[in-house]
Amino acid sequence: MASSAAELLWEAYRQADAAARPALIEYYLPLVKRVCGRMSLNLPQYIDQGDLESAGVLGLIDAINNYRPERGVKFETYAVARIRGAAIDSLRQLDFVPRSVRQKAKRLQQAMHDLQARLGRSAEDAELAAELGISLQELDKWLQDVQTITVLSLNAPLDSVEEGADLSTLLVAAPSSDPANRLLEEERTEELAAAISDLSEREQLLLSLYYNEGLTLKEVGQVLGISESRVSQIHTAIVLKLRTRLT
Repeated sequence: MASSAAELLWEAYRQADAAARPALIEYYLPLVKRVCGRMSLNLPQYIDQGDLESAGVLGLIDAINNYRPERGVKFETYAVARIRGAAIDSLRQLDFVPRSVRQKAKRLQQAMHDLQARLGRSAEDAELAAELGISLQELDKWLQDVQTITVLSLNAPLDSVEEGADLSTLLVAAPSSDPANRLLEEERTEELAAAISDLSEREQLLLSLYYNEGLTLKEVGQVLGISESRVSQIHTAIVLKLRTRLT
């Protein structure tokens, strides 16, 4: 039924029905709330979710304006990338991440990079802690401190001068119509797939549950039998590992 309603709205929109566009926006508002709600789990409490959703609505409107069904990508998949991107842009303008947190994130990523080069695999927590000269308990605290930056780090560099791969876009982006860009996207997607294949089975399962199945961190924790905070820490470590492989 819902699918039929959406199809009727899209058909009316293609026929230039003036009422169709606002109707489409209202129909897909729950998608904005879901995307922004998941993002807010890793954000400081002073970040207002209403402001985040307002930015997400702008991303939804942009998605509706630019959606091309002939590309073979579901609108929901395309819209999620636009909604998330608009929300992240609004967060960047706030610059809410302290410099000390960015420095910790960069030290973590550098240590992961060095260990990956030496060991030929992703480092275990104990190895990472030893490389940084801190205890396992302190490593957990570091990961907790930098978890807010992982909201941005899938899409943006850790600071304004670093260049990084846009992992989130690779996961959900529509195919490019330009052959050169399409080839580049395919190569980067293959690199991302290779990086994910090097993760442990539990890490791969966490990514699948969170990004593919759409579970919340709490729900992922229930599946894995661990706390929500531990899921968040592992997710942070995974993001940094993937960035290490792709930068």
